[in-house]
Amino acid sequence: MTAFSKQLSFRWSDLDPNFHVRHSAYYDFGAQHRIEILESLGLTMKAFQIHHFGPILFREECVFRKELKLSDVIFLHTTISKMTADASRWTIVHEFKNAEDQVCATITVDGAWMDTQLRKLANPVPQMATDAMNNIPKSASFTIV
Repeated sequence: MTAFSKQLSFRWSDLDPNFHVRHSAYYDFGAQHRIEILESLGLTMKAFQIHHFGPILFREECVFRKELKLSDVIFLHTTISKMTADASRWTIVHEFKNAEDQVCATITVDGAWMDTQLRKLANPVPQMATDAMNNIPKSASFTIV
């Protein structure tokens, strides 16, 4: 597997007054896909509650290349492009591609794990988080930082 991928379905409420997908909808799709990926790797909301940790973001940026419209066939592909050896910090990339495999937008998020009781960065990172992050497909330019 080279990426976690899914086909998107746009709703009327995802559009802006210019009849293309509104900028904030891209971020919503990226956030939803990250949670679906974590859930599929065993990092469920229940696991976060039991083990008192969860993901946090430091930066979230989208580069828009082609407008998306209501009826477009779009696939969201998600990979990790950077990660520390212990998976305590990471960069995840979401690429929105059309049916011709052209990149329409790219979201890049930098994040880490937070101890939800201490309200500080988790140190050490729970092993289940490290294991899950190591199972997310890596980008072609993946680096350990």
